Amino acid sequence: MQQPHAHKTVAVVLFDDVLMLDVTGPMDAFALANRFLPAERRYRLLTLAEGEGKIRSSCGLQVVADLCLQQLPGDIDLLLVPGGPGAYDLALPGLESWLPQAVASAKRFGAICTGVFLLGRAGLLGGFRCTTHWNYVERLAQQFPEAKVETEQIYVIDRNLITSGGITAGIDLALAVVAEDHGKALALEVAKVLLVARHRQGGQLPYGPLLAAVPRDGSPIARVQAYIVDHIDQAYTVQKMAELVAMSSRNFARTFHREVGLTPLQYLQNARIDHARKLLEGSDLALKVVAARSGFGSDRHMRKVFCERIGMTPNQYRAQFGEG
Repeated sequence: MQQPHAHKTVAVVLFDDVLMLDVTGPMDAFALANRFLPAERRYRLLTLAEGEGKIRSSCGLQVVADLCLQQLPGDIDLLLVPGGPGAYDLALPGLESWLPQAVASAKRFGAICTGVFLLGRAGLLGGFRCTTHWNYVERLAQQFPEAKVETEQIYVIDRNLITSGGITAGIDLALAVVAEDHGKALALEVAKVLLVARHRQGGQLPYGPLLAAVPRDGSPIARVQAYIVDHIDQAYTVQKMAELVAMSSRNFARTFHREVGLTPLQYLQNARIDHARKLLEGSDLALKVVAARSGFGSDRHMRKVFCERIGMTPNQYRAQFGEG
């Protein structure tokens, strides 16, 4: 076990088309933690890359890594793989073949945002709980069924693996590591300097839609989905939905769940939440009007559903994401 007063080394892997915020967000969080730590307990930050170590990030910024991959020290406490277009659009066979041995020699390893796809292609997600940016969680689950993909958390810690949602969530990941290494009080001090919340309300759920784009292919289930979204203020039962496409309630419910992955009533609730969120983001309508137009019936019921599904009240959602 690491001695309590020893340095902790964090190594970050770089590659072409990496997203720089995935790199600099966590690194700056660790660097800021160093301001509060005695010299002998500070983080040692390293960057690594293939070849000569020069990469061009997705925003065009060129960076030269400290070390090439083969120079990875043997005392790494945390090996981090950031995300970006290079992580999920490009084949990086050299990096992917290097990762298993590198991870085996590190005390902890992790990924920010879509960097988890590199870990997956390296065969390192089997049996682990993990997450990624809300826009990519379904793709991650489909590509790596051996992983246990969490869809709602900002970051997920499972044994020696830590993964985070997208982009700025890398800062949340770093703060979680700082809290684990040096205590919650220090993590809070760093969060204050960064002007970020130590714990975000609602995880990733408030940031992305609960439903994907509505299919308009004319199939019976797609017709019902489209009708619900286009007439969201109406009252529905499973029987009423089934009658829209002349199906029995039982057959409709079974077919809907098979094709959509949600029960009809789960889909209806998600559609109502998504509609209400758009109204909260783009208007100053009274909550009772938002609730009525979204089919919730009352603002009290809407508040209950928001708290259960989004992790915040409608007013809190409007304060965080509204135009005002």
